[in-house]
Amino acid sequence: MSHPNTHLRTGTPPARAGARDWQAWSAAWTRHVPLLTGRTDLTVLVAPGAAGTARECFYPDLNRIEVDATYIADSPDITDPAKARHKRLVPTGYGLLVHGAAHAAQSRWTTPPILADVADMLEDSRAEGRQRERRRGDRRWLRHVVKTLLDPDDAAVDDPWHAGQLAGLLLARVDVRIVTSKDVRAVRAAVSGVLGRKRLRQLRDIWREAHTCDDTDADTMISLARRWCQVLGIDPDQQYDTPEPDAGQFAGRLAAALVDYLAVASGLTPAEYAASLLARRHSPPSEWDRRDPTEQEHRAARDLANRLRQARTQHPEPGRRPSAIPPGRLRTRQAITAEAQTAAGQLPTAAPWQQRAQLPPEKPRLHLAILVDLSGSMDRHTEAMSSAAWIFAHAARRAEATTTTIGFGDRTTVLVPPRTYPKQMLHMRTDFATATFPEAVKVADQLLDLRHGHALRMLAVVSDGYLDDIPAGQRLVTTLHRAGCAVLWLHPADPPAAGEPTDPDQVWGKHLHARHHPDPHRLGRGHRRDRRRRRHRAQPGLEPTRAGPVRQPTSPTPRRGAATAAAGQRRAGRPTTYPNPGNHGAAAGYPPASREAGRGRPPPPVRDLTIPRHRSVHASRPQLALAGRARTRDDAAP
Repeated sequence: MSHPNTHLRTGTPPARAGARDWQAWSAAWTRHVPLLTGRTDLTVLVAPGAAGTARECFYPDLNRIEVDATYIADSPDITDPAKARHKRLVPTGYGLLVHGAAHAAQSRWTTPPILADVADMLEDSRAEGRQRERRRGDRRWLRHVVKTLLDPDDAAVDDPWHAGQLAGLLLARVDVRIVTSKDVRAVRAAVSGVLGRKRLRQLRDIWREAHTCDDTDADTMISLARRWCQVLGIDPDQQYDTPEPDAGQFAGRLAAALVDYLAVASGLTPAEYAASLLARRHSPPSEWDRRDPTEQEHRAARDLANRLRQARTQHPEPGRRPSAIPPGRLRTRQAITAEAQTAAGQLPTAAPWQQRAQLPPEKPRLHLAILVDLSGSMDRHTEAMSSAAWIFAHAARRAEATTTTIGFGDRTTVLVPPRTYPKQMLHMRTDFATATFPEAVKVADQLLDLRHGHALRMLAVVSDGYLDDIPAGQRLVTTLHRAGCAVLWLHPADPPAAGEPTDPDQVWGKHLHARHHPDPHRLGRGHRRDRRRRRHRAQPGLEPTRAGPVRQPTSPTPRRGAATAAAGQRRAGRPTTYPNPGNHGAAAGYPPASREAGRGRPPPPVRDLTIPRHRSVHASRPQLALAGRARTRDDAAP
């Protein structure tokens, strides 16, 4: 979004394409603008792309108001601008005209370059307040235009400057009665949380004083702008430029409060507004090609889904569960509730007892964000990455996961949004830079909430590491890492040398076709464990117990420590009851096949999903390098 100081411009603007189609609107509004401003020397230009980067602007030297026709309608045939009823059909466009008319009628002073930003920000609410005093009915149209003039980028980070800017652009409009205090309740709370109530009161005194300034009182506006900077801890004599948001920080409560306000003003929920904003900014270009997935890609999606399901732990974990009958610990509140339900003639649903039990492990949902480098150096990998994006989206549906694929280059592009399963594969195209990597990380956090620990979270980056803004990206990645989000960086390999295999079946075939036992060595150990279990159950002298079969002392084969203990029992005249040390884990209640059971310890529970590091392979399915696999006691740590 453009800053408010772009509403007042100097010089001669370029010719606007498409102005001929909107000539009727320009003529009608030129005849209408004297009623809004009291001036007869003004002209209005309506055209697509007019006002440059702003929605509307006023050229004092040319006495011309320009309005971008994009915010009016897609076609000039929507209504007749010469009739009064057209205002109700295009309230946002007419609100832009009223806003420009307010500047033309009230903004008659020039701003020094040092304090131009602050003074023009204060001038916005002052000019609209004066316009409302002159024409009270224009408040309706000015309310419509507020949601167009504001943008979530106005509160990109939670710092004093952006909090003060949000207060000057939105809270100041409450005092001139453009918006109500109820509308900006959440914004006021967020600004107070960043600035504090004392500094917010000081800023309010400044903008209320600005509202009383005369139209030509430039000196007072400049002094108020200087006071504004001093309240925020900025010395305008030392810092000449407007503070820029830190690209290495995530958006905070200011942006969330502003999105809530804009969503309500647009008649949408915050989630719907955020989705529409992402679709408008980060949709893939329409000229990118699409194709149907191959059978090989369907098979890869099924294999990846199976690997993700196998990676989840299956070990029961100790926990507590409610019970209607003893044994257990009595919970007084639940017991009273059960008695009350019985006395009322209801079927008791309260469980008064609490028991310890081995419960199935929780199954957290995997949130995986994949960032793909679309710079020119990654051009040879676009086909493989396009295939991987489709495979991950469809594997996530089968494996109870949520994934998104985002490309970063000259712009950030959401290739596969979360919880969508594209029928066709989108072929990516590369750009010339990687300037939007920090923005891509922020979009991934916005889509999957990577900074909060309600799910299993991972950020995977596929890039050769040639980034434009490495310090900002490093700060964002560090923030995610400290919040508990795993970060995986996949660096593509160099082009294959002569004689090096490139067929994925040659490299990954043994892993692809061993779906139930990905590791051949693990397969052999499993067979050996099964033979030991069958031989153990077939031996005589074993009796089943609650903890499992325990070898009787009639045929002991103990180690040195066990033999010493048994000899001590015999000398004391007690029966030998020491069990076979080789099966000591079974006596403790753990499976005898567990390696840790032989030491009398339970196997460690597997809670996290571990994705091993593999070397990159130049093949048509490098997504197999991202295949998840559970870390077990038999697998070496990656």
